[in-house]
Amino acid sequence: MLTVCFHGAESTGKSVMGERLHERFGWPCVPEYGRTYCEEHGTDLSMDDLLAIAAGHAAATEAAAQARPEVLLLDTDPLMTAAWAQMLFGEVPDRLLAYPKADFYLLFQPDVPWVADGTRFFGESAERARFAALSEAILTRAGVRWERVGGSWTEREARIVSAVKDAISSER
Repeated sequence: MLTVCFHGAESTGKSVMGERLHERFGWPCVPEYGRTYCEEHGTDLSMDDLLAIAAGHAAATEAAAQARPEVLLLDTDPLMTAAWAQMLFGEVPDRLLAYPKADFYLLFQPDVPWVADGTRFFGESAERARFAALSEAILTRAGVRWERVGGSWTEREARIVSAVKDAISSER
């Protein structure tokens, strides 16, 4: 089983691409737990909320992995929650870096329009750029394998499919 995590700033297409690839290939996608959490608890987040989000996402990932699909897509993971911690509070608790990592990360670039949906924070270009840089820094800090994804929606989808197929081939 190959786990592929979509990582990056808000409103860069992670959820959209997870849904598209599930429809196209049948690859299950663990949804972003932080969105569900914020819809239920609000967006006035504390560090404890971020720790709860990471734990919830890790539990959902573990449950989805029980089915052992060929590819399991993750719409973010605790490393993305670590980027949120850095962005919101200027620090990253070690617990957020200690969770199991995906096999491969795709870092989505903030080069598509930002869409306000009630749970998003950082729509201004300077904020988006800062969040994107912090997201990349977390991947580097964690020492995981990753590649960038950007461009139009069609280009993003093609890049993701190519990267996932390449990762599947290299796992065999």
